[in-house]
Amino acid sequence: MNVGGGLGRPVKRSVTIAGHETSISLEPMFWSALEGAAAASGRPVNAVIAEIDAARLEARPIPNLTSAIRQWLFVRVNEE
Repeated sequence: MNVGGGLGRPVKRSVTIAGHETSISLEPMFWSALEGAAAASGRPVNAVIAEIDAARLEARPIPNLTSAIRQWLFVRVNEE
């Protein structure tokens, strides 16, 4: 797999989750994968992130949101 094109510096974006705004820093390859997952499910990126956020709050120990997003994307790619 060629990952060279996605190894850029993290990009910070603001998202709204459960009515409050937060910022998330992810590398471009992860933003692209997240946008693809959202498009495939017909939902906005914020909705997918909110789903990931809700699931991460049930994990022990609770991972940070950025880590939870990367893990969710990893699992999704491996299920395809």
